[in-house]
Amino acid sequence: MQLKGEQLAAHLERELQAVYLVYGDEPLQVIEAADAIRAAARRRGFDEREVLTAIAGFNWNDLYHAAGSRSLFGGRTLIDLRVPSGKPGREGGAALQAYCTRPSPDSLLLVSMTGVDWREEKAAWMSAMVAAGAVVKLVPPSLAQLPAWIAGRLGRQQQSASADGLLFIAERVEGNLLAAHQEILKLGVLYAEGALSLEQIHNAVLNVARYDLDGLREAMLAGDVARLMRTLDGLQQEGEAPLLVLWAMTEDLRALAQITLGLARRQPLDALFKEARVWGARQALIRRALQRLDGQRAEAALAHAAAIDRMIKGVADGDPWDEFRQLGLHIAAA
Repeated sequence: MQLKGEQLAAHLERELQAVYLVYGDEPLQVIEAADAIRAAARRRGFDEREVLTAIAGFNWNDLYHAAGSRSLFGGRTLIDLRVPSGKPGREGGAALQAYCTRPSPDSLLLVSMTGVDWREEKAAWMSAMVAAGAVVKLVPPSLAQLPAWIAGRLGRQQQSASADGLLFIAERVEGNLLAAHQEILKLGVLYAEGALSLEQIHNAVLNVARYDLDGLREAMLAGDVARLMRTLDGLQQEGEAPLLVLWAMTEDLRALAQITLGLARRQPLDALFKEARVWGARQALIRRALQRLDGQRAEAALAHAAAIDRMIKGVADGDPWDEFRQLGLHIAAA
């Protein structure tokens, strides 16, 4: 079976599968989901635990040994297998697939991973885990969802914050839930239960946001100018390569130019999305950008991107980061 992160608690109250896989991009979510499964296993008599970490050189036969070993007192064992890379490889995939065909009746296998990509999601070993037990994919909250997530965490320690306070925290921990968790715990240590003032939050919360290119593209297409500027500043401070930033922005600019040209020719939007290889949630973002752009602006943005490329390569004068800001504003501003 496949479960969403928010379904896991109710599932563990009802039943316990023989095999679990928890994975996601945010380590905090993976840690907490795995903790919940470990606690449920203890409540159901899995008193022993064997931890395996599949790093370079790991012997996958250890998985079979852990499943086959029984203590002197015959206790049931939780096999806690961690794959930090998110890629078990050919040998590991074969081992997991083989285990899932005949799970040990006296063991519970818990596999936790971060950084799993779409190729692994389609692999035979993951399909085997879905068939043998439960696979939990953990999706981090978006920036729009993050204030509510923070409010829930504050509520656990009997604290609350205004909408402005929640947004202030969210903007400083964006893309880094582990840091967000630490900042929330720090607020619980520094201040008493009850409502937190904006001044208290300002004084306590560090700027620990982790910026990425996906966030940059989302902000540009959504027209979120403040987030766009904040993300570009963060990428520059973190030393992101200008060529990668240009590639990320240009991918969307090409799609916008292609789609606006097709719309001018009265082609259907769904067909244009398919032709431009725009899928899933990105379609909604492109739709929003199309409300602000026409073909002329999209073509001008592509020409601007080409000029930035020349700056990065040293054949034209200018500061690429300043130009990224101008280019982003050209797309994001109404």
